[in-house]
Amino acid sequence: MTEIRIELHSDTQTRPTPGMRKAMAEAVVGDEQKGEDPSVNRLLDMSRELFGKEDAVFLPSGTMCNQISLMVHCRPGDEVLTDRTAHILNLEGGGAAVFAGSLVRPIDGDHGVFTAQQLEQNIRAVRRHTPRPRLVAIEQTSNLGGGTVWPLETIREVEAVARKHGLAMHMDGARVLNAVVASNVSAADFGAPFDTMWLDLSKGLGCPFGAVLLGSKDVIEQAWQWKQRMGGAMRQSGVIAAAGIYALENNVSRLAEDHANAKFFAERVAEIPGIAIDVNRVETNLVFFDVAKTGLSAGQVHDRLLEHGVRIGASSGTGMRAVTHLDVSRAQLAEAAAALSTVLVEAAAA
Repeated sequence: MTEIRIELHSDTQTRPTPGMRKAMAEAVVGDEQKGEDPSVNRLLDMSRELFGKEDAVFLPSGTMCNQISLMVHCRPGDEVLTDRTAHILNLEGGGAAVFAGSLVRPIDGDHGVFTAQQLEQNIRAVRRHTPRPRLVAIEQTSNLGGGTVWPLETIREVEAVARKHGLAMHMDGARVLNAVVASNVSAADFGAPFDTMWLDLSKGLGCPFGAVLLGSKDVIEQAWQWKQRMGGAMRQSGVIAAAGIYALENNVSRLAEDHANAKFFAERVAEIPGIAIDVNRVETNLVFFDVAKTGLSAGQVHDRLLEHGVRIGASSGTGMRAVTHLDVSRAQLAEAAAALSTVLVEAAAA
C-alpha cells in the first residue's frame, strides 16, 4: 500500500506535535475519578473560564459527551430536535435510541442550520400519545452541513423558541473553536444559550483524544454518574489533559490558517473540469465537492488518490470531503489538488 503523505480524510487524523508530546510526558497526574488529577483540573478550569460555564467533566470522546447529555436531559420516549445532518442523528450508531431511549426529530435546515421558525413548526404539542419534546441540539460547526458556522443571532432566536416551550439546549461542540475563530464571536457568547455543551480536543486542536462537557453543577454531577456507568473514568488522565492544555494555549488562533488553507484548496479544486463545488460555502476547514460529472464515483476517486499518497474522504456516492488541519501545509494542498486533477485526466483519457 502506498504511504499516505497528505491526509485530508479528517482533522481527527492530526498527531501530537513535539511540544504537545513534551507537555504530555511532563504532566503532573493524580486520580481523575477522585478529582485529584492536577492537569485534568486545570484543563477543566480553563474550559469553564473559556465558555463561562459553572462546571465541567473530562470525557474520552465527543460522542460520549453527546450521549451523556441526552441521558441527563431526556427520559425514554422523549424527543430531541436537531438538523437532519446532525452527528447525533447520523453518526453515533443510533446511540440516542440505545442509551437515552430518545427519538431524534430531524429539521430540514440550510447547510446544517435551522431557523427559529422551523423549530417552532416542528415542536409537537404535548399529548399522551406523542413523544414529549425535551431538547434542542445544534452542531457547531455543522459537519455534514459543510463546515457551516451557526450565527449567534440564529442561536439566540432558536433558544427563545426552545425556552418558550420549556425545552433544554445542547451544543455538539465538535468544532466550536473553529466557529469562534471564523466568526470573531467569543466562546462565552457562543456557550451562553446552552444548558450543556462540549469542547472537542481531538480535531483541529490536535490532541490524541478527549473532550470536555460543560454545564451547571447539577448537570455535571448527573453527567459524572453516567460517566461512571459507561466506563468513562480515566484515572491518571492528566497525561491526556496536558495535551488539551497545550492545545488551548497554542493551537486555537492557528485554526485561522486551516480555514485559509481550506479556501485555497477549494479554489484549486474548482479549476478542475467535472468537479462541482461552491467555493463560497467554505467557511471553516471543511471542503465538500461532487465528482458526478467526472464519470467516477467518490469511492473510485478516493482509491485512485491513495496511489498518489493522498487521502480524501468519500462522503456519499459522488460526494467528497477534504478537511484541513495542522498536519497539512499549503504546499501539500496544492499537491493534493494536482493529484486530484491527474486522477480525473487519466480517467477521462481511459
